[in-house]
Amino acid sequence: MGAPGFAADMNLILFEPAELDAPLARADPRARHVLDVLRRTVGDRFDAGLVNGPRGKGIVRSIDAHGLELAFEWGELPPPLEPITLLIGLPRPQTARKILQEATAMGVRELRFVTSEKGEAGYATSTLWQSGEWRRHVIDGAEQAFCTRLPEVRWGERLAAALDALAPAGARVALDNYEAPQSLSAMPLGAPVTLAFGPERGWSAGERDRLRAAGFQFAHLGARVLRAETAVVAAVSLVRAKLGSM
Repeated sequence: MGAPGFAADMNLILFEPAELDAPLARADPRARHVLDVLRRTVGDRFDAGLVNGPRGKGIVRSIDAHGLELAFEWGELPPPLEPITLLIGLPRPQTARKILQEATAMGVRELRFVTSEKGEAGYATSTLWQSGEWRRHVIDGAEQAFCTRLPEVRWGERLAAALDALAPAGARVALDNYEAPQSLSAMPLGAPVTLAFGPERGWSAGERDRLRAAGFQFAHLGARVLRAETAVVAAVSLVRAKLGSM
């Protein structure tokens, strides 16, 4: 994995299992955070987590010019992720970065970024996806949320294939500014929940038909047109409230 981003809101520092027995390089953003932001020194502790594993404490055993020797004490696993799947028409990479981080911080279980008729085909081959950069934004979101659990992330599949792969149970809602007869806030929902968000130019008529045929109800978030990343945060917040997890 690429090292998580260096940010003052790294509330939990995540490590992969394979990293636990090796020194943490001094140039790694996590080392800089421990030393320069948290101002830890030898013998001090900091909040750490194992990716998709327990939370606990990291302990600084030694510091030299090359890196940090760390030890770990693990506690319990964090709660499971929310039973929420996001199906999103591939947006431009800078928007996808925000969605990856914010949706992860909010605890969604799965994100599926799909190609669509009105979307830009080149978005699926951007360096965000091809280089593996996307995972860094997911880890940033988990660290912000003080959680070790990462959502499943897929990208580049067609809408029809993503619909066929959805679990048969649960509520399905497509957020739409044009043909939605009701507000998401007024809908009764039970878990699990799948939320579909169109690309920046919206779903085509044929894609709306496929969503309806797949059991999606159409809903809106009010009269204002929101940015994709804002719509995701608003919709997930409403769903979490309805599921009793806020």
